[in-house]
Amino acid sequence: MKIESHTINDTNIAEVLSEEIVINNAEDGLDLLGNLYYQGFDKIIVHEQNITPAFFDLKNGIAGEILQKFSNYRVSLAIIGDFSPYQSKSIKDFIYESNKGKHINFLGSTAEAVTKLAG
Repeated sequence: MKIESHTINDTNIAEVLSEEIVINNAEDGLDLLGNLYYQGFDKIIVHEQNITPAFFDLKNGIAGEILQKFSNYRVSLAIIGDFSPYQSKSIKDFIYESNKGKHINFLGSTAEAVTKLAG
């Protein structure tokens, strides 16, 4: 796993880069959040392919557990990727509602994520 730092308007944003799944469960999410927060980041970008596919099946509660950790610690998270393969109404609604807020966003590119998190 590699962390790429983006600094915009005095905002430090960590982008997690990896060839593997980094977040398999809520504990992994909390570990990542804690490690990056300790390094001075309170805004994080994670790529969709670095999160367990089970995250996008809302019935199992993994997404809620992980995102609750980020909300509790007031760390903003942008998940970037192509979400079109997820066709369930519940995940589409979840993404839509999340994108209305400021803490959790689902976006298409790193550039969009950096702009959103720095704004």
